[in-house]
This record gives sequence, structure tokens and C-alpha cells, in this order.
Amino acid sequence: MNSDRPKFNIALDIGTSKVCALISTMEPTSTKIEVVGLGVAESEGLQRGIITNIDKTANAITVAMQKAMQQSNLKTNKVIVGISGDYIKSEMSSHVVSISNAYKEIRQEDVDRLINEARTMQIQPDRRIIHLFPQDFTINGMNTVADPIGMSGVRMEAKIHVVTAPISAIENINRCVERAGLEIADIVLAPYASSLAILEEDEKEVGVALIDIGAGTTEISVFYENAFRFSEIIAFGGNQLTQDIRRVLGVVKNNAERLKKDYGHCYLETLHKNEELQVQVPGGNAPVVIDRKYLTKILGARVTEILLFANLALEQSGYKNLLKSGIVLTGGTSLLPGIEDLAQHIFGLPVRLGLPTTVSSLGLTPEVINPIFSTAVGLAFFGFNKYHKAALTEIEPPKPKFEQLEKEIEKEFKTEKIDKEDKHSKTKNTNKEEEKKNEESIEDDNEVIDLDSKKTKITEFIKNIFDKF
Repeated sequence: MNSDRPKFNIALDIGTSKVCALISTMEPTSTKIEVVGLGVAESEGLQRGIITNIDKTANAITVAMQKAMQQSNLKTNKVIVGISGDYIKSEMSSHVVSISNAYKEIRQEDVDRLINEARTMQIQPDRRIIHLFPQDFTINGMNTVADPIGMSGVRMEAKIHVVTAPISAIENINRCVERAGLEIADIVLAPYASSLAILEEDEKEVGVALIDIGAGTTEISVFYENAFRFSEIIAFGGNQLTQDIRRVLGVVKNNAERLKKDYGHCYLETLHKNEELQVQVPGGNAPVVIDRKYLTKILGARVTEILLFANLALEQSGYKNLLKSGIVLTGGTSLLPGIEDLAQHIFGLPVRLGLPTTVSSLGLTPEVINPIFSTAVGLAFFGFNKYHKAALTEIEPPKPKFEQLEKEIEKEFKTEKIDKEDKHSKTKNTNKEEEKKNEESIEDDNEVIDLDSKKTKITEFIKNIFDKF
């Protein structure tokens, strides 16, 4: 692997309630990252995933980066950034290419050509494509496959999951990152990044939905037959729970947040202890006494609404009945007691809590094995996946050029054919006593025709061997 390439990357999760900077490394032979630096700063420049204040967001990025770099003793300025918000749009698009090589065998360059064709599709002028996720490939309008490489055909079609974002949103992220003295290496859809940190390949194959409930947004992703099939982002999350407590009980935001984290529960069916809680109110008045059951009703109403919206999105996607692995919850709000049972009641599917699993046992592992760091870990994993693929491409020995081999075969058979034609002409000059040899020469002509057929078969055989290297 090229030693000039960076051995570390920085993931930057710019969320509604926090900015997280995560510095990690990953050995080429490993499938897990090692976290060497972690910085978290309170975020005040976003609302519901949308940047509303450039300076406040840039300052939060700076603080988070300084903390992470101090822990890692590493200084670099390239970061992989997540993007989220209900302005993200997801749609399906179909694209077709013809297979032009002589043997009608689908190769990687054909797949790349199809994806590049999708990049030229017309979208709204104020938007930009940030991801293209190929779905099923159809060969010659009949065979539908997940991986078309090596198959024969003259026409290949694919459905592609296209994800776009407003150019203004991307530029605002760029401005915040640049003001913090950093440079963006990649912008990645946040729910897709979270899936890389949490979901197992078996789950993606049989069908699974990931629901990431953050402070400002709820992100829904669906995977089926190892393809990213559907995504939607709802513009409310855990902050709405805090606001509900604040408004209903008449307390300040900090006290509402403390009540949610220390005593919060969202499903009465699993609330086993109904204790009295003293709630401090503004103005020096005496504390208000409520029971935990009342707090649970407040939180349960909002969590139910969030999950119902997510359930509606899954039903509209058309994949809900295919989710044999059920639902995986992640994000800070997924830590709220009772939410797994409530979600199972609403979705009617198995539900589990999703923790980052692509982290090694070294470094700052205990801190980041937490749903609030799912996106940051996934961004880091995305970066290393991309880096390793590029590195493997660089060090892969060049494949022998089949066209040159084909010319050599053609040359060899042409020489043999000329030799046989010369032999045939010489036999014409012999006397009648050598008629038997002339007949053998005619048989040689027939053999020349057979050689043309054999040449094609040998050429295809050798090509198939070389294509495997």
C-alpha cells in the first residue's frame, strides 16, 4: 500500500445538539477502526439538521476538532462530513447501456459507464447529486441480478437510488468547515454512514430498517438484498421531547433536558416504578411535584408520533413487509427507556438497539460504543473503505491486454493457413500419379475452415482465463 497515503482520517458529524470530531486509524488487514481522538462540542447553530448560524457552527467544529487533535496528537485538515436534514431527497431512476465489447461480456467498465450515465440525469438546477446507489441489474430485459459482472448480454439496465441535496445546504457546510480551518474530503449521507457502523451484512440481505433518532431529525434507511433501497428524513427528533416537557411543566430548557435524561420513560406498559419527582420552576417559586407516570405520558405521546411517522414512511416505501430482520434503533433518543418496546408495538416487527460494531477494542472504544456516535463511526468507516479500495486498485498488477493476445492468435492461425494453401498449390503441379495427395490437400482445405472455428473457441477460452486474474 502506498506509504504516502494518510493512515488516519477525521469524521465530522455536525448534528443539531452536538458536533462530534472522531479521529481514527485502520490497519489494511482489519475490518474495524481504532479511535485515537474524540472531541464533542455543544451545537447551537443548527435547527432540525439545517445550519442556521455559520459562525456558531464553525466555532463548535473548531472546539470539537481541538479536543480530538489534543487526544490524538495529530494535525490534519481533511475531514469526512455527514449531511442530514429534511431537504434531502431520495428517488429511483432507471438507466440503460449497451454492451459493446466483441464477446458481449459485462465488465466493470460497463457498470461504471452506467453509473456515469446516471450522473448526467436532469435534476432541479438548485440541487446536487451526493450519492448513486445501484439496485438490481437487468440483462437483456430478462435476467435480474445483483452483480452483473461476467454475465453475457447486449443490454444492461439498472435501477439507481439517487440522493440529492440543495446546493445551498452543501455550500453552507463548506463555509462552516472552511471557517474552522478544515477541508472537506467527502460529504456522506448521515443515515447511510450510520448503517455502515451498525448493520450486519445478513440483516441487509434479508431486509432491515435503520431508524436514527437524533436531536433534530429522524433518519430512516431501508436495506434489502444487500442494496440501499430507501431513505427519508423527518424534521423532528429528541429536541421535541425536551420542548414538550418545558411547555407542559413550565420549566427551563436545562431542567427539562435533565428530567428527560434522568427520569425519562416513554412506554407506560414497561414503567415498573412510579415515583414522585420535584421539578424546579423559574421565579423562585416552590418546586412542582409530579409523578413519573405523568412524565412518561408526556414523552410517550411525542415518541409515538415520531415512530408513527417512521412507520408511515416504511409503508409508503413498499418494503415494510420484507423487513425480516425488523427495525434497528440508534441515535441519542434511542437510549430513552421503553422505546424498544413501544417501537415493537407500533411496527409489529422485531426491534433492537443499534450500537457501533465496526470499532476495535483498542483506543477510545468504550466511549464511542454508544448510539450517539453511530454516524461519526460510520463516516470514519466510509473513509477507510474508500481509501482501501483506491489503494487496492493502485497496487493491483495490470491485467494482460486481451486484444494483443487476440492479435497473436490471429497471426499464428493466419500463418498456418498460408502454409496449408501453399501446400495445396504445389500439389496441383504434380502428376496424375499423385492424385491421392491432392485429395489429402483438399481435406486440408476443410481443416482450414475447422481451424477458423477452433480459433474462435480457443480465443474465448483464453480470454475467460485471463479475465479471472
